[in-house]
Amino acid sequence: ALLALAVGKCCFLSAEVPRLTWCLCSRFRRHRKAVVSSGDKKMPNGILEEQEQQRVMLLSRSPSGPKKYFPIPVENLEEEIRIRSADEGKLFREEFNSLTSGYVQGTFEMANKEENREKNRYPNILPYDHSRVILTQIDGVPPSDYINASYIDGYKEKNKFIAAQGPKQETVNDFWRMIWEQKSAIIVMLTNLKERKEEKCYQYWPDQGCWTYGNIRVSVEDCIVLVDYTIRKFCVQSLHEGCKAPRLVTQLHFTSWPDFGVPFTPIGMLKFLKKVKSLNPAHAGPIVVHCSAGVGRTGTFIVIDAIMDMMHAEQKVDVFEFVSRIRNQRPQMVQTDMQYSFIYQALLEYYLYGDTELDVSSLEKHLQTSHNAAPNLVKIGLEEEFKKLTNVRIMKENMRTGNLPANMKKARVIQIIPYDFNRVILSMKRGQEYTDYINASFIDGYRQKDYFIATQGPLPHTVEDFWRMVWEWKCHTIVMLTEVQEREQEKCCQYWPSEGSVTHGEITVEIKSDSLMDAISVRDFLVTYNQSNQEKQSRLVRQFHFHGWPEIGIPAEGKGMIDLIAAVQKQQQQTGNHPITVHCSAGAGRTGTFIALSNILERVKAEGLLDVFQAVKSLRLQRPHMVQTLVWMGLTSPGLGEGVLCGNTLGGREQRGFCRVPSNPNHPGIL
Repeated sequence: ALLALAVGKCCFLSAEVPRLTWCLCSRFRRHRKAVVSSGDKKMPNGILEEQEQQRVMLLSRSPSGPKKYFPIPVENLEEEIRIRSADEGKLFREEFNSLTSGYVQGTFEMANKEENREKNRYPNILPYDHSRVILTQIDGVPPSDYINASYIDGYKEKNKFIAAQGPKQETVNDFWRMIWEQKSAIIVMLTNLKERKEEKCYQYWPDQGCWTYGNIRVSVEDCIVLVDYTIRKFCVQSLHEGCKAPRLVTQLHFTSWPDFGVPFTPIGMLKFLKKVKSLNPAHAGPIVVHCSAGVGRTGTFIVIDAIMDMMHAEQKVDVFEFVSRIRNQRPQMVQTDMQYSFIYQALLEYYLYGDTELDVSSLEKHLQTSHNAAPNLVKIGLEEEFKKLTNVRIMKENMRTGNLPANMKKARVIQIIPYDFNRVILSMKRGQEYTDYINASFIDGYRQKDYFIATQGPLPHTVEDFWRMVWEWKCHTIVMLTEVQEREQEKCCQYWPSEGSVTHGEITVEIKSDSLMDAISVRDFLVTYNQSNQEKQSRLVRQFHFHGWPEIGIPAEGKGMIDLIAAVQKQQQQTGNHPITVHCSAGAGRTGTFIALSNILERVKAEGLLDVFQAVKSLRLQRPHMVQTLVWMGLTSPGLGEGVLCGNTLGGREQRGFCRVPSNPNHPGIL
């Protein structure tokens, strides 16, 4: 609810935007599972995949022979995945191993020609002759029509994709020739250029300006870097065909696939896939998809896209059959059982939560349809949405470090401790065990990974660790969202001096200024690291202490939070965008709300899209209990100008606050 309050106050949107959150509220109750009718259109896991080996291991066939797996009705998908995931995914492995490697009658004559062998990144990942992409021959030279790329069908669309290996230095010209000849407008890249110091793909585009690849000229038009993927736009022109009109080609480069295994959550991949669909012109040629070998991640992406279409059209899922089919077009598509199970996880995520994005440009339409909506329906919709968030499982098995007896003493709330895979690690003090631990988690921003540090308000015996963290991770900005005491209870130890300086271990903190702007105290500290036998080092750190959060409930309006976010962003731009340390008392409720709102507003500004549900869900996968409570909203009778009761419950205690609504009867208000 506070996210809705603050987003609605965001000053950079149009005059209609103060009504934004009413649209958000009405949208909450309209969310549903994605599949309704055919008209609806960091944690390493230690298992190698094809990108890790210069020679890709071929899959063995099941010794018991092929086994048939039948389509799954969408309503049974969750239960089927639960069954297959038991015993560490035993049935997933069995199903995956029942797949044949590919078309048994398929031949690789062109790929195996002596003159073409050097064009293959991996000697055993080759395109079939019957489905390979054939280039126009150059000057009648037969080998010049070869590229390691295959046509792949979509759900009901023939040759919707081209699956290709990541270009080698000697095949870059062929790659761009293929893009031009096939009239492709989208390139999907699913690998990084290097992973673990091994080249996985040659950089086939210029960083800036213009470059010519054979007879194809490529110039960079735009580059947008986001947390999970980068969008590059190129102007591409053939110099060979009488300088034909240039074309726009967009490369979407997914950068969040880990060095080994699969992404920790499919959320980023689903957002990426939606962006690919939205940017592909209606009459363009095949979408070119590549990773390193062009079979593992490439196959995974293509299967997710196709089965999502199947879910809409047939209300069923048949991953086994579709993977079998595309392996007849390119062998080894979907390389590991982990990728295979990831496909199912992505489909389940899509089925359960659907598309929860809201386009800011459509707000007026949403506003008109929801203006007369009943307040109790809004409340019910919010409760249903929040209930889905509470189902995000807390992964206690990934909290081993925080649950060590020595570290449990450092927790303000024992249920809120960091996950091991993204906890903030401090330098270990010599001879002192467990001194690398602090109750703090790295949290992704909209554009940068690990952009925030979410932490608890320091306890008296963890203040030194807090300042060590600020120093070691080069934080220039601290956001404090609680008072030192609230309702006569300590919520945070005052970790800074009111005047002069104070020393914690090897770090001295001196207050330089303290000013109050509206509901925000801005304090500047000179932080000095005093290590023996070394020259002292100092750094300015600014703390933004937000006083607008009442002891009970939520802020009465969003403007204060918007002002706070704007001030923090300005500070970050001036100091180099190092991690922002954000804390309340336990480092989850108010902290999560601030981070979610920051990310949501960044996306609104950049893309004109917002997705409250997925923003919060993503945070909860990174730190437990982020955005702790539901604050439901109603609408008073027009013209009364009074408040509405906002209720939320945590740990059995019901809290009540009071939210203001406008008195203008023609304005639905920010609730």
